[in-house]
Amino acid sequence: MLTFDLLHTDPANADTGYAGSHARRGTLTLNHGVVQTPIFMPVGTYGTVKGVMPSSLEDMGAQIILGNTFHLWMRPGQDVMQSFGGLHGFERWNKPILTDSGGFQVWSLGAMRKITEQGVHFSSPVNGDKLFMSPEVSMQIQTTLNSDIVMQLDECTPYLSVEPKTKGQITTEREARTSMEMSLRWAKRSQDEFARLENPNALFGIVQGGMFEHLRQESLEALVAMNFPGYAVGGVSVGEPKDEMLRIMAHSPHRLPTNKPRYLMGVGTPEDLVEGVAQGVDMFDCVMPTRNARNGTLFTRYGDLKIRNARHKTDHGPLDPTCTCYACKGVTRPDGSVSGGFSRAYLHHLDRCAEMLSPMLSSIHNLHYYLNLMAEIRASLESGTFGAFRAQFKADRARGV
Repeated sequence: MLTFDLLHTDPANADTGYAGSHARRGTLTLNHGVVQTPIFMPVGTYGTVKGVMPSSLEDMGAQIILGNTFHLWMRPGQDVMQSFGGLHGFERWNKPILTDSGGFQVWSLGAMRKITEQGVHFSSPVNGDKLFMSPEVSMQIQTTLNSDIVMQLDECTPYLSVEPKTKGQITTEREARTSMEMSLRWAKRSQDEFARLENPNALFGIVQGGMFEHLRQESLEALVAMNFPGYAVGGVSVGEPKDEMLRIMAHSPHRLPTNKPRYLMGVGTPEDLVEGVAQGVDMFDCVMPTRNARNGTLFTRYGDLKIRNARHKTDHGPLDPTCTCYACKGVTRPDGSVSGGFSRAYLHHLDRCAEMLSPMLSSIHNLHYYLNLMAEIRASLESGTFGAFRAQFKADRARGV
């Protein structure tokens, strides 16, 4: 089940000269709950958002998280998932879950895989077993996972060619077309198997076409004709320069149906999220908040902070004085005492000592920052002030910490 209700769109403002954008505010109703959009979805590759307790995710306002079809198929496997009734019961998360198809992970195996029209033959990175992933197999795994949103199996069109004669060069139009057209055929096969399995959830199609707008348009139109409940834009943030990504981001999302959710896969920085919303995107995911946290980079309202820098060694201030997360502000107990609310000096110390608490607190902060950013975007769309919010966001981030 999927219902998408469009509540607000970004208006033009004659008084300020603001021309408006494709930004929009909506609600997405799924089998395990309602999601307010635009939304950022934390990535839980192995059935957990790395280093973050589920209760912390709920406290910071996470509405929907991701699971990874490929990795959960490798470990613990379909039999275990089936015994728990799916991923919700296994990881004890009662809100919506989106699972990717496994296509990106298979693509990233490089020489360990062989792509054919039927599917992908590859060696398991876990134990070397010979395995096969097809649109049908992906749908069967995701049905076992019982995820609220299921993604079609597609071929992720790389920015750099993978053909032997041109390997390492920019993917040609011919290569991108061949890949895109196969993804369309796989979309139909995914749709047919999804229906055969009588999966009660929602299946999204994925727009491909590399860095070629006309191929993106062909892919988009063919997928819309298949009438998926929702659509994703894939094949971005795969090694292309930022200006190329922004060009494709400006092309595809707002051309998708207005009455269905739009998902930009694997993107990105806070700036990417704000610009993606401006181009009509409703849903985002990226490993960046937690991955950067583990590497000592914290996102703040006033730019990125490198906690490993020596200047933080004696700093009594929080990571971000405007942030209300557990790491920055803490929580007040019933007796009036405060738990949490740590200094930059303390977080710098934890990181230098490689203490486990360091990436945990940093991940909580970064995810809270992303989720709060999306909440502020939603509020600005409700009040008709997204243009002013967008401008202030850019000014604040450029100011620096």
